[in-house]
Amino acid sequence: MKTLTGFRKFKFKEKGSVFIAQAYPVESVDEVAEILKKIKNKYYDATHHCFAYKLFSGEIKYSDDGEPNGTAGIRILNAIEHFGLENVLVIVIRYFGGTKLGVGPLGKAYYQAAAGSLKEADITEKELYIKIKIQYDYEMTNKIHHLISKYNAKNIVNGFAGKPFIEFFVTAGSVDALVREAIEITGGKIKTEVNNSPVLI
Repeated sequence: MKTLTGFRKFKFKEKGSVFIAQAYPVESVDEVAEILKKIKNKYYDATHHCFAYKLFSGEIKYSDDGEPNGTAGIRILNAIEHFGLENVLVIVIRYFGGTKLGVGPLGKAYYQAAAGSLKEADITEKELYIKIKIQYDYEMTNKIHHLISKYNAKNIVNGFAGKPFIEFFVTAGSVDALVREAIEITGGKIKTEVNNSPVLI
């Protein structure tokens, strides 16, 4: 999944109107709602607050906020999809300058604003990871640590609950092979728990 590493702002003028695009990495609808509320409060005197977002879950929403249908929200979404991004919110704030742009130029302006903010943003790729917990006998410590290192485990937590255990994340595609190999190298003398709710890292 491609997403943004942080906030980015882009501003330009078109026939007197000012367009301010703001791009954010987001992970939930609640986070989107919170950002939109803050933006509408901050730019309370703006003519329009148009936006689009696309989440990794597949949820998509956009708003023209009073602009002619098809000129704003969908054009902002087009910019997000042009860059192949997910978990992204782009808001374009417009201050009307007194001259109507017409449907075609207006749509182009909203796209240009959104694309400008995304073009200047830092983009990163994230993968789906699965959390695994392995409980093992103490003498197997070196074997287990060597194994998870081989699979480039992340966010490793060691603990003890009657026996040593280790919790970590590996890419979703590595889970079956890692568990199978862990059973092989320990003769099955381990307890594994796999959390099948993937997270993006």
